Order: sequence, then structure tokens, then C-alpha cells
Amino acid sequence: MTHLNVRGGSGNIIEAQDNVRPQDNLYLAVNSAWIKQAEIPSDRSRISSFDGIDLNVEKALMADFAAFADGQKAISDVPTLDKAVAFYRLARDFKQRNEQGAKPLQEDLKELLGIESWADFNAKAAKLALNAFTIPFDVSVDADMKNTKQNLVYFSGPRTILPDTTTYQADGAEQLLAIYEKQTTHLLQLAGLAEAEAAEYAKGAIAFDRKIAGLVKSTEEWADYPAMYNPISWAEFAGKFTEFDIASYFEGVFAEKPERVINTDPRFLDHVNELISSANFTELKGWLLAKFINGAASSLSQEFREAAFPYHQALTGQPELAAPDKQAYHLTNSLFSEPVGVYYGQTYFGKEAKADVLDMIHKMLAVYEERITHNSWLSEATKEKAIVKLRALILKVGYPDKIEELYYRYRIISADQGGSVYSNLRAAAVENIKYEIEKLHKPVDRTVWLMPGNLVNACYDPQRNDLTFPAAILQAPFYDLKQGRSENFGGIGTVIAHEVSHAFDNNGAQFDEYGNMVNWWTDADYAEFKKRTQAEIALFDGIQYGPVKLNGKQIVSENIADQGGLTAAVQAAKNEGDDLKPLFENFARVWANKQLTEAIKTQVAVDVHAPGPERANVQSQCQDDFYEAFDVKPGDGMYLKPEERVHIW
Repeated sequence: MTHLNVRGGSGNIIEAQDNVRPQDNLYLAVNSAWIKQAEIPSDRSRISSFDGIDLNVEKALMADFAAFADGQKAISDVPTLDKAVAFYRLARDFKQRNEQGAKPLQEDLKELLGIESWADFNAKAAKLALNAFTIPFDVSVDADMKNTKQNLVYFSGPRTILPDTTTYQADGAEQLLAIYEKQTTHLLQLAGLAEAEAAEYAKGAIAFDRKIAGLVKSTEEWADYPAMYNPISWAEFAGKFTEFDIASYFEGVFAEKPERVINTDPRFLDHVNELISSANFTELKGWLLAKFINGAASSLSQEFREAAFPYHQALTGQPELAAPDKQAYHLTNSLFSEPVGVYYGQTYFGKEAKADVLDMIHKMLAVYEERITHNSWLSEATKEKAIVKLRALILKVGYPDKIEELYYRYRIISADQGGSVYSNLRAAAVENIKYEIEKLHKPVDRTVWLMPGNLVNACYDPQRNDLTFPAAILQAPFYDLKQGRSENFGGIGTVIAHEVSHAFDNNGAQFDEYGNMVNWWTDADYAEFKKRTQAEIALFDGIQYGPVKLNGKQIVSENIADQGGLTAAVQAAKNEGDDLKPLFENFARVWANKQLTEAIKTQVAVDVHAPGPERANVQSQCQDDFYEAFDVKPGDGMYLKPEERVHIW
């Protein structure tokens, strides 16, 4: 397949150019002026349309929280928001945080340092997990992918230090690991360890991490969502462990041994004894300490924050740490995401906008149903099933009607009562674990929102078959009552249809209207779908984006969603007789992006989305209506031969 002309004569898609025609490079024609003027904030690694909205959300909520904390504004009656404000007061008091230094974590550090042998770790592992320490595997509770009314236990391997397993083969990997090792040594010293002892633990952590990297899945492998579902009996699961006492661990954490476990990472489990064993105890202890101290640093003093910054800076290129007051807000927002999101939605998202967005969603769903009905490559049997799934979609717009029970359980201990930022975060983490464990014998709560109202994003959940559109994304350039309808179709319209398309991407297509992993396709239809999916993979695979090449397989599900989203938005605009030029221009505008080189490398390694500029151009190239709207002809930079354009939904 011939790749994009935009990578050829039109120059680098990342850098602004003067006098670019949309026929040659739609993204740069729309965004070059913005790219020239945009400045990346010193405490971020990029600026984009998403980030621009996020900065405004951040500014508004920071001002509100400061006013709440200072008594200048009455705290909203959103449930548990008063707890969030109490935590914020603690988090912004850097005088106290600096005076406390490493004191808040000493008892927990002592607990890890007191693990003296492999037998000791074996005996204490369950307690460590319940107390929110990171251990070298993950056990969680989530809906059964084949019966989403009930919850099951899921098992996977630990995360690597570098962003992805593939990063270990990339240039600069050794330098990144060296920075992490040096950072860990410094942090452990600040916590009270002697330099030689700290350095030995940090060295062991890196050695253990290298072994992890050879066993766990890559981002590309995790992108195959249904491949996570590998149910095995308890006997088979427990039989995989020869040294670690997995039975005692489960009895300690869950007070039972489940009948079966969902093994999401089969290669890791098959080789688990090469990692979690007495032979690796010294390295394992170093890894436990490294994970602990790097995770704890952000909740301590400014000195700890600064000491924990070099590795993040090396990964992203971010010049500076966020200011103390901004970090206090972000810690609060992270801990109390749902109540903060509900407050944002109630305060800044109007009923008129919600009604208009809901109207657009229903129009997009109608367009999608129309397109499925008239689809040329699906059989009637598969069409009927697809429409059933489409009509069953649950819509979550703005913010939830109720606060999840978890937030009521948090208890914020003030400084006067002996509390600290660290101790409150640790207590909340322990409560999270209890809450997770309790889900095992409860029905799946389908009302839970996966995103808070103040997040500039949207999502589709294949196991609940629902769409979530937080309030924060429902503003310009994605959506504005003052924008033309065509512009809104090019913004929020494509976002809406993008999320709908996830119900029919390479992952979502394997789940039914209830979120169960069921094959509802005829064999012939699914074979054709896989063929078109492969064409989408090939379309993006190997595209040069700045310093890296894109992995078409890793980003295919999001690209299928982009393709379906833009196609449906174009159809909706055509149904209303709209001019399509503003639609394509705003589609390109919402993907405006300026990013540091280091951040590009990290994002492309771990993200299942293509970079925004490539999403804007490649998907537009595959729309036949784009050629008519801008009179694109052979020889133009955006021209793609008809047989090379990918059409799925």
C-alpha cells in the first residue's frame, strides 16, 4: 500500500508550514498558525486541543478549591466534596510537608526493610498486598467477560519500569534505567538509608525489572482485549507456582480460593517461577523498595518531589515540576475524582448544552443504524445483531447522578489529628483494595462511571456496552452552541461516533449487547471484517511520526473507531445539508498538537491511539467526501487512490 503523501513532498507533519493547502496537508493547513503560536507549559510535555481545555478546567477548579479551603466560598453540597477540600488543605500546606520530610512513611519503610528472607516474603505477601504495597503480580476483581452480571478474579504480571517491553530494545533504554536507578538511590537516602545500602537496593530493582520485561505482555499484546480472557481452574492456576505460596496468599487476601481465575497474561504465568522465587529474593526486595519509594515521593516534601522528577523528566522532556499549589489540586483530583467531576459538571455544564449533546448523540446513533442497515458487506443476520447492540447502548453524559460508595468510605485525618498527605493516601489505597475485594461476591454495578465529569475525554466500555461523555469535553473546539452544526459534527460528532464505533472495532465486535464475549457474526462476515481490519493496520503501520514509526497493530482499535466516527459524522452533516468543509477543518483542529520529542517516543510506545496529526490526515484521506469538498486531485499531497482508502463502518 502506498503510504501518505503528507510524509513526502509536504514535509514533516509536526512542524508548521506557511501557505499549506488543505489538498496537500489538511492538518497543517488548519493548524500551522496555532503550532507557531502555541507554547508548551513548563510543567507539561505537550499542548493540544485537549490540553487547552484541560488547562481551563484546571484553572477554574484550582481557584474554586483555594476559595473553599480559605473559607471565601461555601463548599458545594456535592457528597464527599467536603472531604476533598479537607485533603486539599493538607496537600497545599508545604510548610508542614517540608517539616515532616520522610517521617510519614517510616513505619511502612520499616515493614519492607524488615522482610529478611524468601520465607518471610512468602508469609507476609498477603498482608503487603492488603496494605497497598506493590508486589510482583496483580490480582483484581472485574466482570466476567462471558457473563457480565458476575465478578471474577483476574491475574496478571507486574508493570515494567520503562514504558513498554519494547522500550528495552530502543535507543536510550540503558540511560533511562540508569536515571531511575540513581533516582531510587537518592530517594532511599532521603528516607534514611545509607548510600551503599540504598544503591544496592536500587541495583537489585533494575535487575529484577529486566526479568519482568522478558515475561510480561507488550502494549501491542494488551491491545488485543479479548485475548485477556483465559479462564483456568484454581488447581491449574495454583499448580503453576512451585515456590510462592499462592494458596496462602489468596486465603489471606480473599479469605478463600476461587474456583477459577482469569489469566490475562499466560506467558507470565507459565514462567512465574523464573521471577517469583527464592533465587531472586535480594533483587525482589530491592524492587519492592524501589516501587514503594518512587510511588510515595509525590506525597511527601518538596525535596522528595524534586528528587523523584528526573526519571519522569527523561521520559517526557517536561522542563519543570508542577507548582506546589497545582500539585495539591492534582493529588486531590486524583483521590476524589468522581465528586470533583460531579461538582465541575453541576457548576460549569448547562442543561441546555446537555440536551443539545443528547440530541446529537441520538442523531449519530440513528446515522449509525442507517449505515449498518445499508451496509454492503454484512449479511442480514449480522446486521440484525449489530442493530440490537446499537440500540442497547447505555448513555452517560456530563456526570453521574450519584457518588460511588467508595468515596464515602474515605476518612481524612487532619494534621492536628496526626494525619499527613502520605498517611491519608495510604489509608485510601487500603480502602480501595477492600472495596475491590468485596466486589467478588456482589453483582456487577453497571451504573459506575469510568471517567469523571472534569476529564477531557470520552470512552466506550465493551463489558457494559455503554458510552461516557464527561462534561469537560463538551466544549469548543469539540462542541459549542455558538459553533456551526457542521463544526460540531466535525468535533463532538466524530467523538460520539468514534465511541459508538468501539462497539464494532476489532475488540468491541466480539461482545454482545450485554457486554458478554459472544460471537454474533456469521463466519463469512467476520472474515471480511478481519480483512478490512488488516487494511486499517497496514494503512498506519510504519508511518514516520517525528523520531518514531507507528505500530499499526497496536493502534488499530482506535483507528477503526476514528474511521467509523468520521464516516458517521460526515453522513450526519450530509443528512442536514451542511457544508462539509467546516466539518473536516474542525476535525483537524481538534487534533492540534505540539509535543516534546521525549514525550512523543513515550506516547507512541504505550498509547493505543495514533498521534493526533496522523489521525486528522489519514482518516480524512479515506473519506470520499473529503475529495469532493476540497477538490483533491491526483498529485495533491492528501490524495490517496480509491482502492487504498479503508472503509469499514
